[in-house]
Amino acid sequence: MKFRRKSAEAQAPESVESAAPSAPEAPAGPGPYDSAAVPDDVERVDLGSLRVAPVPGRELRLQVNEESGEVAAVLLVAEDGAMEIQAFAAPRTGGLWEEVRPQIVADVTRRGGHSVEREGRFGTELLCQVPAALPDGSQGVQASRIIGVDGPRWLLRATLLGRPAVEPETAGEWEDGLAMIAVHRGDQAMPLGKPLPFVMPPEARRSS
Repeated sequence: MKFRRKSAEAQAPESVESAAPSAPEAPAGPGPYDSAAVPDDVERVDLGSLRVAPVPGRELRLQVNEESGEVAAVLLVAEDGAMEIQAFAAPRTGGLWEEVRPQIVADVTRRGGHSVEREGRFGTELLCQVPAALPDGSQGVQASRIIGVDGPRWLLRATLLGRPAVEPETAGEWEDGLAMIAVHRGDQAMPLGKPLPFVMPPEARRSS
């Protein structure tokens, strides 16, 4: 499994590599999990708020802010797409995803795009399309599929890009990867909606 170190601003590629166990089968029962109630002994990569299991055919990448040295984003990446994952502080009673979805819809509309809701494996999710500049300088559309999962005092949000965003029916393996994630909330008091912090895994090493 590879970690790619990237500047949050410049996006210059540098790799950080770590040995990883062979990819496991998704455990029986629903996920994602709380770190205190994981039903298996899979060796997950500890990224602080997220514990990520290896996924066949997908590379784990970290985007690191070169100025602060902090992990800014965690992604699973393959040839046909990517999935960015982030956890947030939420109330004990859950329900933060119900509050967040309208905010995402409003932001998409403000940016000149549109979104629709659909029912998926993890409940209500959003399919979004937003105008974006293409590599050749022309205008195109960026499609994304946003999934939210409420847990005990946390909300896990996954943003799918590429084929798993535009063809949800083909995204079963991506969803399996999401279901294998464990969220570590911690005991610290945090404002609702604040991102839970990432950490660089201690076994990672920066390569030239």
